[in-house]
Amino acid sequence: MVDVGQKAPGFNAIDCRGREVSLEKLQGKKVVLFFFPRAFTPACTIEIRHFRDHQALIESKGATLIGVSLDSVERQCQFAQAENIDFALIGDESRSISEKYGVVWPLLKRDRRATFVIDEQGVVSQVIHHEMQVHRHLDDVLERLGAQK
Repeated sequence: MVDVGQKAPGFNAIDCRGREVSLEKLQGKKVVLFFFPRAFTPACTIEIRHFRDHQALIESKGATLIGVSLDSVERQCQFAQAENIDFALIGDESRSISEKYGVVWPLLKRDRRATFVIDEQGVVSQVIHHEMQVHRHLDDVLERLGAQK
């Protein structure tokens, strides 16, 4: 898994609203990049709702929010629509982004629940990895960004 202090691996993707998402083009901004196991599962739905409900607060701290899972683009887009997600949500069915970040469980072929806070220079400043405590991802991100719920 990519660690604190490492350069965040670059990627280019299209989100569920047809927008290009490029880590390189986000240089100069903080990025909160979170990986989750599977769309429409109970814990992942709770996690994505936490991020959705605090998107404005995260953005007010100068950060861009991006969610990724190994779901198909179609399933990911259905999830985004069902949960009214406006931030970038990426279906990484090819595993290209997830493998770069080292978050794919070897046997399960699902993403680990991991969040990376990337600074304005494109360096990972925080790695959050709580598989079962889904609320901790948002809490830790907000603490890192100096925000309060």
